[in-house]
Amino acid sequence: MLPKELRESLKDHIANIDHPRELAVDVMFTLQDHYGYLSDEAVKEAAELLEMTPLEVDEIATFYTFVYREPVGKYVIHVCDSVICWMDGYESIKDCLCTKLAINVGETTADGLFTLLPVCCIGYCDMSPAMLINRKVYGHLNPEKIDSILEKLKAEA
Repeated sequence: MLPKELRESLKDHIANIDHPRELAVDVMFTLQDHYGYLSDEAVKEAAELLEMTPLEVDEIATFYTFVYREPVGKYVIHVCDSVICWMDGYESIKDCLCTKLAINVGETTADGLFTLLPVCCIGYCDMSPAMLINRKVYGHLNPEKIDSILEKLKAEA
């Protein structure tokens, strides 16, 4: 259940806009940040707040790559597989991440720390190959840099 303060904050934000549906993605991200992913309960809460049906919210949620309808790890790694990153070594970066994390793309590590997902483009072609981890960009990747990033995140966890 959504904490009263968060619910009231969202209601206030929604009340200040002419078309509440315009805030659907913002509301979903807020609920996802609270729950860790956009659970079925969160979809119902978003629908109620936005005066939409749960199906309408779910249709939007499943369209966006960064809205997670299933549980994810503490750190969500989106590895870019666009044409530029692919030409600059996406496959070796993906393989390195899979090996280091002992998971395949689309999976979460057993300790719940990392989820590895592909993303079509993150808009950092000048830094390819690149990835996002919890919305932070890492570019010019190589195995040594990936080791350093993962070790730092593990230490922070």
